[in-house]
Amino acid sequence: MKYFAVLLPMKDEEKSKTYRPEHLAYLEKKEEEGKVFARGRFADGTAGLVIYIADSYEEAEELTKQDPYVIHGARSYEIHEWDMITKATLLK
Repeated sequence: MKYFAVLLPMKDEEKSKTYRPEHLAYLEKKEEEGKVFARGRFADGTAGLVIYIADSYEEAEELTKQDPYVIHGARSYEIHEWDMITKATLLK
């Protein structure tokens, strides 16, 4: 299991407004499946961040490409594997 930080920069604000309910429903479903570690928008409205839990970059990219924001061209994406470091992981 790996973590992948996916940045979702704004491409089209109107499309983002239109597809927001589908985007949120998609992420809720993926959360229920254990595929989303964290998610949220940037306070300035320029982008969002989803941290997916996946076995590979390819799986994370497939999850990202299924997001309605990406499908409909509302957002672009950038994926980075993320090595999460917290005291909880350092104590192990």
